[in-house]
Amino acid sequence: MKFKPVYLYGILLVAVIGIIIVATNQREEKISAIEDIANKEMPKDDVHKNLGKDNPHGQVKVSEEVKKKMEELKAAVDANPNDTTKIREYADFLLAAHKPDESIQYYEMILKKDPKRKDIRFSLTFIYYNKGELDKAEEETNKILAIDKNDSMAKYNLGAIEATRGNNEKAREIWNKLIQDDPKSETAELARNALTMLK
Repeated sequence: MKFKPVYLYGILLVAVIGIIIVATNQREEKISAIEDIANKEMPKDDVHKNLGKDNPHGQVKVSEEVKKKMEELKAAVDANPNDTTKIREYADFLLAAHKPDESIQYYEMILKKDPKRKDIRFSLTFIYYNKGELDKAEEETNKILAIDKNDSMAKYNLGAIEATRGNNEKAREIWNKLIQDDPKSETAELARNALTMLK
């Protein structure tokens, strides 16, 4: 069973809200549904004649806007490398644009200024987990717990990392402790759901 992160962010102006690693296969189902829609032929009526493959200009415009926004954010960071708000915005934008390796260096720039930024460490956990670098994901999660030993999201993520490694008993132990410590929290509910998916 693959335990994967859910990452919440807006389009273009990215505001990272949180990272929760969730055990579910919904992503594959959504991708399949999107592919089904994409593979259906577009109607050739007046409403649809300028959409889709017949006229890719809309897609080109979006790409140009994304590129322009990325250049603006990069210029803002270069102009003021001490503005962690702009650095964060640019790093989040790179991550949303499927450039995780590029985003890492900017997240690390922020951590050099403030190593106790849990939000940045959660972003790095997400990146490393998605890249399959579970040791690095665990390292970042442990740094979060060193900052705040009671962070339930970090505890949940440790369980998900162990489950992804195939250490189901360790994952079960972590998640059961999380549920015991804070039974009414959202992360406890996630842990309960994840436990049902362990073999």
